[in-house]
Amino acid sequence: MNIGEGSPDYRFAPHERPLMPGSPATPDHPTSRRIGYFLIGTLLGLTGGFINGLLTANLPQIQGALGLTNVEGGWLTAAYSMTNICMSLLLIKFRQQFGIQRFTRMVLAGFLALNLSQIFVHSYGFELIVRGAGGMVASGLSTLCLFYMSQSMPPDKRLGGLVLGVGMSQVALPLARAISPALLIHGDVQNLFLFELGLTLLCLACVSILRLPPSERIEAFEPLDFLTFALFAPGMALLCAVLAQGRIVWWSTPWLGHALAGSLLLVGAALTVEHNRANPLLNTRWMGSAAIVRFAIIAASMRVLLSEQNYGASGLLNVVGMGQDQLVIFYAVMTLATIAGLVASLVTLNPTDLLRPVIVSCALIAAAAFMDMDASNLTRPAQLYGTQVMIAFAAIYFLGPAMMGGMLQALARGPSHLVSFSAVFSISQQLGGLGGAALLGSIQIVRERLHSEVLVQSILPTDPQAALRLQQLGGAYARTLGDPALRQAEGTILLGQQVAREANILAFNDVFALVGVLATLAFLYLLARWGYFKWKGITPLGKELAALAAMRNKAAS
Repeated sequence: MNIGEGSPDYRFAPHERPLMPGSPATPDHPTSRRIGYFLIGTLLGLTGGFINGLLTANLPQIQGALGLTNVEGGWLTAAYSMTNICMSLLLIKFRQQFGIQRFTRMVLAGFLALNLSQIFVHSYGFELIVRGAGGMVASGLSTLCLFYMSQSMPPDKRLGGLVLGVGMSQVALPLARAISPALLIHGDVQNLFLFELGLTLLCLACVSILRLPPSERIEAFEPLDFLTFALFAPGMALLCAVLAQGRIVWWSTPWLGHALAGSLLLVGAALTVEHNRANPLLNTRWMGSAAIVRFAIIAASMRVLLSEQNYGASGLLNVVGMGQDQLVIFYAVMTLATIAGLVASLVTLNPTDLLRPVIVSCALIAAAAFMDMDASNLTRPAQLYGTQVMIAFAAIYFLGPAMMGGMLQALARGPSHLVSFSAVFSISQQLGGLGGAALLGSIQIVRERLHSEVLVQSILPTDPQAALRLQQLGGAYARTLGDPALRQAEGTILLGQQVAREANILAFNDVFALVGVLATLAFLYLLARWGYFKWKGITPLGKELAALAAMRNKAAS
């Protein structure tokens, strides 16, 4: 085992030793250094979140600049998820074998190369490559953020660093929408690329000034690891492609079925290989246990429910004519609510009761969704502040405790389980986010068509009100069109647009109702489970916490 990168003679004190190889040591830091770690961790987390946040917030502008269709734009989103979802499998073992400093340099140097290339090369193919590589880089930056945040915490609060590390990249998502109009003030998407380049250079400078403590290294990679990854990663990528493109090209498109079948075959083959290994990359027996399956379902379900904001509220505001410039304050408020959720999650963190934040988050989502059900064409951001603040708070309030619950289960069974946990958590979050948008988007499209049909059938030519409305709409062209027939035709077009808008609004109300029902069911299930634990006096993670305490005591002795 190699100890102390860049410092061969360094030896850790017992209490400084990292919890597992590939993680930095945990020495006691003075307050000034902890503040430095916190600031750098914040920068890394926001930078990692901006990789996807700026793409999501400005996808229409990027499509316009490159002349892309909706399908081609969908592939940009899919490319990020396809690479991000599985990179943690390799990056954990890379850190364990080559060390944290080499890992840091590799991540930031790769991101810098991408940003520089993006400024000079403008094509759809290259943008796909950049977004795919961005998914890999974002996975590494999230890990670095977590490490820096852990170093910023006092020794007895280091678990809180996990909450900060996981949550900081989530703050970047609404913040990206709030700052995007300022970046695109001249309508040039090149400003987005320059902004990312500046952040990368700043990250490189900061991590060079204040490095992470050294880590322990071991021989981590085995030949079969690469076979597993070669099967598992393409399989998950195909599944991401299906979820990202399904509602755009629609689910009856033949290639979606072929991709889904290929995904099942590849993932199944990878899991078969792992199930029969003595030292697996993915511990299929542990991943298939009831506790981990339950954790994955809860984590993915929460991400589906949170699509009420990412897809539902954003889509509704677009339908009623709100552009990016008009939503700056709205997303600034969402950013503050996200920060509040992160702070509340950290302050109320209790490893013996990690289910309570998830219950509270479900209650907030259900209440907000039901309150949004009465949206109309007069709905504006001001009417959504309260409900969307509730959802933004819930989005981050549950995430840290949920991740900690799974990580404690993994660490209690040994460092080798951390790769499996990382895969479960990353997959649940990515598939939950993509699946939520796919589910709500598909339902919204189906309900919009149904409402359009009903509304059109209710408009009769013999109805005096309909005739008057057509006359009023056509009258808007009275100064430019002298022919009454042409004015009536234009009025009919405008009426059709109004009908489509109303149908979309009604469909979004149906989406909000569905989210409210699902969140209520999740709330009732989790509340019943939490009540059962309290009644029986059971600490859900009591065994895991005891095992970790024993590991720490053994390492310190």
